[in-house]
This record gives sequence, C-alpha cells and structure tokens, in this order.
Amino acid sequence: MWHFYNKLFTRGGSESFPLERAVESFCSGAVPFGPFYEHVVGYWEESRRRPEEVLFLKYEDLCREPKEQVRKLASFMGKSFSSTSTAGGDDDEVVVEKVLWRSSLGRLKELEVNKNGVLELVRVPNAHFFRKGTVGDWKNYLTPRMAERIDQLTQFKLQGTGLSLDD
Repeated sequence: MWHFYNKLFTRGGSESFPLERAVESFCSGAVPFGPFYEHVVGYWEESRRRPEEVLFLKYEDLCREPKEQVRKLASFMGKSFSSTSTAGGDDDEVVVEKVLWRSSLGRLKELEVNKNGVLELVRVPNAHFFRKGTVGDWKNYLTPRMAERIDQLTQFKLQGTGLSLDD
C-alpha cells in the first residue's frame, strides 16, 4: 500500500508518504476500503462457513506451492486439468505449468496494457499495480519496532479465528 501511494501521489514532485504514517494508518485501520483485519477475518470466516462459495488463498501459499494452489483454485471452480478437458490433449502437469506462466507476475507486468495502459475510472497507470511480488520484502523497509507492532496487532486481531498469517 505504501509503495502504491507513493507511486500514485508523488507524481509532479510531491513529497513521498512517510512509512511511519503508513504503518500508523494501517494499524489504526484508517486506510481506503476499511481496516485490513476486518476484511481478512470476514473472508476467512465466510470461507469456513461456505467453502463451496468462498475460497480463501494466501499469496505466500501461492508463491510457496503454486501448482497445488492452482489445482485448488481449479477444483473450487469445478474445473479439471485432465487431458480429456484440454484442447491440445496436454497432460495435467503441462497445463498447470501453462496456467502458472500465463498468470505469472513477470509475464503480466510485461504486457503492453499493463506497462502503458491506464485505469480510466481513476486515471491510475496500470503499471502502478505491479511491484516485485516478493514474499517478505517488508523486511527491507520496516524497522524492527514497526514489524513488532504489526505482529502484535495481527496476533490480537486473529486470535480465536484459526487463521494464521505467520508466513
């Protein structure tokens, strides 16, 4: 969010949004679309109540075990990767690899529409929606004190839900 805001609002020489203020806004829930934890817990609980209608995936899991997570998504959507269901008769593994490649951050970032297009509704360059996609990159920006504050808040907000964001 902090990187996105700085890309969005520092055009034309504006000062960047201080990381300390971004962490404070995040922790207090004063962010666009409401508090992060309420959204996450709400979707987590709905996925537990209605698993046939709400699928809960974590980005860290997608990065750690992409093939398993893509298969989980396909199953949720009632789709199969079997050779009988693919036009070219490719085997399951080949089809999963194709899906992973076509949806990879590296490939999507390089599409012309994402390099030079604009989300017209709010006049935001599509490129602003892409960054590194690296799990744990926060360690390069947050101070130990900031990280501890977010960790403590996360534990508090998620207690009793059965959800863990420790990745």
